Amino acid sequence: MVRAATAAEIAANYAIRREFAARSKFNKDFVDKLLRWANGIEGKLTRLLAPLHTGGKHDKTVSALKKLTEDLNLKRNEIVHSGHFMNREEAENFIANAKTFIETLVKLYEPNFILKNLKS
Repeated sequence: MVRAATAAEIAANYAIRREFAARSKFNKDFVDKLLRWANGIEGKLTRLLAPLHTGGKHDKTVSALKKLTEDLNLKRNEIVHSGHFMNREEAENFIANAKTFIETLVKLYEPNFILKNLKS
């Protein structure tokens, strides 16, 4: 689950980097500082991605990811900070939500992007 949450955060990083590359002349070091400041998948979505897309053609898509982001962040933090374990059904749902988040976000930049299915 931690790997799935990390992959979702990496997808957010990818989207943020693509947006700043397209919209600004900020250098990599500055964007890296913004990514650290945003701190976590939820911060990256609410502090950087959502504001970057407000009023744009992907506004609704990015806004719709907010619920998934909150759930991924909450459950990831339960695992790493509280030692929570998930049963198989919870884990499969978590991974499916992470996959949905990643594919939805990355497809904004790479329309044919699809993650491979997890092998049991």
